[in-house]
Amino acid sequence: MKLINSTVAATILAIGSIAAGVAHAGTVIYNNSNPLSATVALGVNDNGSLNTTPNITTNASATGLAYNFGTAGWRDATAPGCLCEGWGVSVNNTASGYANVAGGTAGLTVGALSNVTTTSVTTSTSLSSLAGLSVTQAYAVSAATSALFQTTVTITNMTGAAVNDVKYVRVMDWDVPPTEFAEYVTIKGTATTTLLERSHNDGFDTSNPLVPTSGLNPATEDVDFTDVGAADHGAYFRFNFGTLEDGDSYTFSIFYGAAGNEADALAAIGAAGIELYSLGQSGIGGAPANGAPTFIFGFAGVGGTPQEPGEVPEPGSLALIGLALAGLCCARRRKQA
Repeated sequence: MKLINSTVAATILAIGSIAAGVAHAGTVIYNNSNPLSATVALGVNDNGSLNTTPNITTNASATGLAYNFGTAGWRDATAPGCLCEGWGVSVNNTASGYANVAGGTAGLTVGALSNVTTTSVTTSTSLSSLAGLSVTQAYAVSAATSALFQTTVTITNMTGAAVNDVKYVRVMDWDVPPTEFAEYVTIKGTATTTLLERSHNDGFDTSNPLVPTSGLNPATEDVDFTDVGAADHGAYFRFNFGTLEDGDSYTFSIFYGAAGNEADALAAIGAAGIELYSLGQSGIGGAPANGAPTFIFGFAGVGGTPQEPGEVPEPGSLALIGLALAGLCCARRRKQA
């Protein structure tokens, strides 16, 4: 009971901070307006990276992407060990800014959090060396499924001139409970995502788009792979959005979430129309624990196509559809007769 009570207390503290509008470097949002009924939580820093406080988890020092394990409390899949989750932006192959608690933060001017509620938060940043290049990242529960948070990322160019090679990196170290440093990682959608420039399984890599990177396993570089592991690794993605004219913006989506098992995670990916994604799964028993919580990290609006089928009718609905079609056929035959 002590563990449960401490978790609830941390959750209530987080709610109080939001309600009172207390200034803080980061905030925790939930996939339910009542955090005590939530199943997924996301800890967002004011610079847009994950892994922040207040900490509601029982297995880490910060909250990144957490799942409610019931009596075992909230457990995190990005914050145990290394606080390695972050992002970066660059233009013209010369100016860059990036944010990552463990990997370093530089080149960004950070604004105040806005739209802070129990289920949403928006971060605003700009390049310190090119102030007219701004990035807003609006985190909220996905309209498609409550298993996912959808981050709407908007890169805006107000520099007075066109910028080229607009790149964005997102990287994370998976630490999936209860085998936090021995997880299985999947990446899918690399071949069909036209704006993807680089991908692999090194979640410890820099968030700076101008620094070359490589996978912890060379076989994971720029290709799809399934259930690589068990190891302490993650997912790295770098996109190139090309040229952005002065006054123009580019918007895409990032998804973070979790479901009770792999099938439900894939269903959530299909419901949201995700084009490129990574799964993190625990290595219980020396194999991916498909019946255990599965964590999700994905993208849409990056030049790809949905990787998983959307929702399909339930068996009962299929039977009703069949009966309806049969009725239409009979009616047509009667009309022809």
